Order: sequence, then structure tokens, then C-alpha cells
Amino acid sequence: MSSTSRPARPASLPRRTGRRLRRAFGARHEPLARPLDRARARAWLLTVLGGLLATALAVGGALLLYRTTAPRADAERARLHRVDAVVTAAATEHGGVTGSRFSGGYDNRIDVEASWTYPGATRHTGTALAPRTATAGTVVPIWVDPAGNATTPPVNRAALAVSAACTGAGGLLTLLALLVFALRLRLHVLDRRAEADWTSAWARLEPLWSGRAENRLED
Repeated sequence: MSSTSRPARPASLPRRTGRRLRRAFGARHEPLARPLDRARARAWLLTVLGGLLATALAVGGALLLYRTTAPRADAERARLHRVDAVVTAAATEHGGVTGSRFSGGYDNRIDVEASWTYPGATRHTGTALAPRTATAGTVVPIWVDPAGNATTPPVNRAALAVSAACTGAGGLLTLLALLVFALRLRLHVLDRRAEADWTSAWARLEPLWSGRAENRLED
């Protein structure tokens, strides 16, 4: 009964990683490994370490941005006040206002004329955001400053967190793209160097291997 040998299983990821690290630092004894092979391993190692550092910087920058802007947002929210405004004229009653605060027009709120009282019994009139279905007499909440003038709503912490996360992600993608570009450039230089070394070695060994060197000596 004949037996066939099983194919060798590929090394696990931790073993391959450890092998490449030892090769990068020159601790792995490989008689056939060239200095260029170790240089490639060091290039990959530096890229991985750079990616980890870029991730740490992106996360730290996002957290720092959030912690810097959150207190100012809280102070702005404490300075403003939320009051109820009464719609005095719907969009169809004062010229068909269709302008949305979103240029794409996907927002379901429009600008309408409204009146409100703040501070105290001081009456104000102006433009407020209301649902498209709002009619005269509809009550809508708005934000006003200490003088009673309508203003934009304060930014909440959730929006700040999303903004900081997007900023961090954008910075991380930029850093990773630079690392990948630097790695490709380094590997290209090493490939060109390897090709030049191979061409030089072949120019020395090919006459000996093919016997042309002996023919030249006999001539």
C-alpha cells in the first residue's frame, strides 16, 4: 500500500510575521537571503509601524478635537435660549418661499415668517424654520440669543463627535496613503537595484557558465 506525503501546511500569520521581523533585524540566519531581502523586510516593517503610529495620531487628534470643541459648544448652548414661535404666514401665503437651508432641497423644513416673545414680553418677528406643512398659527421651537434675535441652533455633542471622528478618519486615510506611496517607492528602488545587481552578476558569470570564456582563452 503506497502512501503519499501530505503537502506542508503554510506557516501561520504569527510565525510569518515573526520570521519577517527576524529577517528585518538580521537575526534570522538565511544563507540565501540578500541584503536587499532584508531591506525589503525593513521597508514593510517600517510601514506597519508607521500605520500603527498614524492610527494612534488620528485617534488622539480626534479625541483632542472633540475635547477642545465640546466645552465651547456647551457654553454656546448655555448662552442661547429655546422659545416657541408662532407662524404668522405660511410659505404659500407670502410668495411661496421654497428656499431650504439645504441646497439640495431634501430637508423637510422651510423658512416662514414667525413671531415670538423674548426676553420677557418683548415681541420679535422674523424668519424661522418650520415644517413644510406648517400653516399660520403653528407653533415651532426656535433658538434665540440673549437679545431675543433668532439664531442657528447650537451644535450638540453627538454632532461634534461625528465631526471629530470624520476628521480623524480623513487624517488617517491621508497618512496611510502617504505610507503606501513611500513603501511602493522604496520597493521600486530596491527592485531596480536588484535588477542592476542581477545584470552585473550575469555579465560576470554567463561567460563562465556558457563556456565562452574558455573559447576566448583558446583563441
